[in-house]
Amino acid sequence: MLKGRESLSRLVGKRRRFLPNRHSLLSAPTTTQSLLNLDIDPNGTLVSPEGSSNQDEQENTLAGSVACPVCSVKLSAQNNTINSHLDECLSRGTKRKLTQRTLLELNFCPVSKIQNFSCDSKQFGNDLFPAARDESRNQVDSPSRDPINKDEISEVPDFDVTITQDDIYGVILETFIVGRRFGDGTELYLGASIYLSRDPDNVKDPNAIKVVYSDSGCLKMLGFLPRKLAEYLSPLIDQYSLNFEGCVTSIPKRSIDVVPIQIVCHKTSDNKDFNDDKVFKCLWRNAQQVIESTKSCPPSAIKYQDNFCVFIREVLRNSSHLLTDDEKNFIESFTSMSDDSQRLFVRLYTRKGPWFRLSAISYPEVLDPQQAVKELSETGYASCFEIINKLSDDCIKEILDLLTVSELREILCILKQGCNRGLRKQDLIASLISSYDEDLCPLLPSMVLHRTGSCVRISSNAESLIWRAERLFFLNGEQDLSAFLLVDLGIVKYPTYKCIVSQQIFSARDDLLGYEEAIEVAQIVDEALDGSNTGLVLKCIKIADSHLSNPVQSLTSESMAPFLSHFSATFVNSKVVLLGISFLEREHRYNDAIYLLKRLLNCFARDGRRGYWTLRLSIDLEHMGYLNESLLVAENGLLDEWVRAGSRVALQRRVLRLGKPPRRWKTPSFAESVKRKIMEVNVPGRPLNCAIGTKSRFYGEDGEQCGVEQLALQYYAEEGGWQGVHTESGIWLTIFGLLMWDIIFSNVPNVFRTRFQTAPLDLETDSFYLVRKNHIESHLQKILDGMAEEILITSWELHEGTACRGVNWGRHSLSELRAAVTCIGGPCVAAFCRHLAQDYRSWSSGMPDLLLWRFHGKYRGEAKLVEVKGPRDRLSEQQRAWLLLLMDCGFNAEVCKVSPIV
Repeated sequence: MLKGRESLSRLVGKRRRFLPNRHSLLSAPTTTQSLLNLDIDPNGTLVSPEGSSNQDEQENTLAGSVACPVCSVKLSAQNNTINSHLDECLSRGTKRKLTQRTLLELNFCPVSKIQNFSCDSKQFGNDLFPAARDESRNQVDSPSRDPINKDEISEVPDFDVTITQDDIYGVILETFIVGRRFGDGTELYLGASIYLSRDPDNVKDPNAIKVVYSDSGCLKMLGFLPRKLAEYLSPLIDQYSLNFEGCVTSIPKRSIDVVPIQIVCHKTSDNKDFNDDKVFKCLWRNAQQVIESTKSCPPSAIKYQDNFCVFIREVLRNSSHLLTDDEKNFIESFTSMSDDSQRLFVRLYTRKGPWFRLSAISYPEVLDPQQAVKELSETGYASCFEIINKLSDDCIKEILDLLTVSELREILCILKQGCNRGLRKQDLIASLISSYDEDLCPLLPSMVLHRTGSCVRISSNAESLIWRAERLFFLNGEQDLSAFLLVDLGIVKYPTYKCIVSQQIFSARDDLLGYEEAIEVAQIVDEALDGSNTGLVLKCIKIADSHLSNPVQSLTSESMAPFLSHFSATFVNSKVVLLGISFLEREHRYNDAIYLLKRLLNCFARDGRRGYWTLRLSIDLEHMGYLNESLLVAENGLLDEWVRAGSRVALQRRVLRLGKPPRRWKTPSFAESVKRKIMEVNVPGRPLNCAIGTKSRFYGEDGEQCGVEQLALQYYAEEGGWQGVHTESGIWLTIFGLLMWDIIFSNVPNVFRTRFQTAPLDLETDSFYLVRKNHIESHLQKILDGMAEEILITSWELHEGTACRGVNWGRHSLSELRAAVTCIGGPCVAAFCRHLAQDYRSWSSGMPDLLLWRFHGKYRGEAKLVEVKGPRDRLSEQQRAWLLLLMDCGFNAEVCKVSPIV
């Protein structure tokens, strides 16, 4: 895979079905003069620059085309990128989908569970956000001012000191019964008496409170209180012995809908005095705030509907200054639509689409799909067409996707075209489109519409606005609305932290629009690479190059936190340019790659990627035969404080190789350090395969097949009694996350901005260490003093199962982690954590394959780190950098070379 492709794909995230700026981006001339010569010939091959003698670029005759066996993309039979295309397709296994299926489908459950969850109740809670919203709400529409969100997740709202015990008794609380599908199916009547009963053994929520009804002396459960309310009432019942009774105030139309009720708190039997109990007052005040919040937005029986409403309210509250009045009115209109329309929109938005047969739309929670589609069309949230409408050429392929294989074959037979039974659906569609384009079947649209009937899709305006809202809410392309459902189902648990926001990411609408436009370019180039569309790839490279801006103006502002620059158009364009550099290098267009590398280095003066850029520039200059300039670039790169880790070691080795006399007579000061001998151990093995390009396999000590790492583990266990794991970076990042948990999730402004983060936004920047330096050094001193194991155990017990960047709860047991930190020792663990805290981005990969340990007595031991290499492997520069660093920190590190027995 091209360098930068994976990173760009993560940045794009779920691909958009509609790109509003696609035509204008690709048709408009670049705003600045580009020195790139990225022309292609009619066959889609890069035109060789003048004077080039590259034989690969001279073979540009088209001898036919072939279809990729994985994704069916048509490729030139002599295209020199066909092998790379096949490698990428095979590595993915399947053709990348336009969008992913979401958890709303719940395909991981049995059918019965799918039916239950599709009508999910409020059993899983009211929402993920604090109920107290109005007190801190401060919407600012002017782009010149930044609205500040002062909500803090872990902070309990201030209690009212004027609350007395007498004020609580007799107060009527209006709430709802949720989770009725878990009840006994009792038929309700208006005014039915109810009371609350704790359910501490509930596996989903230990704070659960059941709503119970007494019918002729027989107790029947009706459902539960909303989770958020139960969170505060359950300790009042458990610890303060409060009793709650009430009645049903309204009967819903459907059995799955929430039931409005009123509950009243009665005096306790022991007459305790809670007037001076601050915790009691806090709990009661929080319960009241939850009640007040549900008055303006009552819960729904359908959880994903509630989540979507919470999502758009948050976006409108925190990012209203980035939206026009029309956009705000459009989004606000969603909550005024009927439940059926809201639910159908969310369902369709999270499906692949873009078109859906109206006859095939069937959800148990949507009572009248026809009326819902009508309302969505009237409000501009959906677009639909009837059988009588004419189908536009642009939609023909999208609508053909709705037809089944048998329907496609039926149309081909009517058109009297041969149809091979072995053809796949995409081949059938391609055949029909080809015939339609050649005017061989002008009646194709009516034939298609006759079979599909009325169809509906999410409107382009709605899709663009909701996509924008998701970006503003999640701040990335990898998360979507299914993140809510993952939390509701208990599949993912996010850590507790405070969101202290004092600075907006996008200060003005123009900044957001520029960022979105850059994301569109990134998606276009990603799709073009999938389709081997060289011309489109080169066009996107030119667009991104023309939009790179001066870093002094855009990225180094003193008022902007460095990590916020990642949400700028310039940063996204740099990702596209980096991918373009890899593409050009693969095509041996080193002159153009050199130009773009120099552009990046000039535009980003303070960036952790400068090391890689400098290294590639030096390498490409050497490819062109400019050895003196290549050496000078490497030497200057070593003076750059942003060139670190493996890139720095690689540049040092290049300087030593290129800087031999007569180019340089003086030996660099780092020569001795770089040339240090890393201890190497040779392990013989019986090879299973020796083919070049395949992973080495050997027979282990037990006669079973294994990789080189498992063979090395067996060797060390037999030779020195070592225990250990094959982990690479996994166990180290887990140890770092557990030991530094309180540091990672400490209260730092602006680094936590959503409820779905597993790390602060500045973790991979220098500011992570600098902002928390005193706290980090104090914590590392405890580790140095031998408290690592105690901190590890405490962190594990408090946070087990909670999502955190780098922490893998299932791969390593607590006993393994305890043994590792004990045998490594406090000084080495502290040194490792310090380096990772100072530069997480540079040092979070390339760690040795094996972590070994052995005990000497009960509380003492030693550890060893081993990088394992097969017969045809060698150390990467990042691995070499890690081994040298570990040796400097006092670790016992070595290389294990597995060689086949001759």
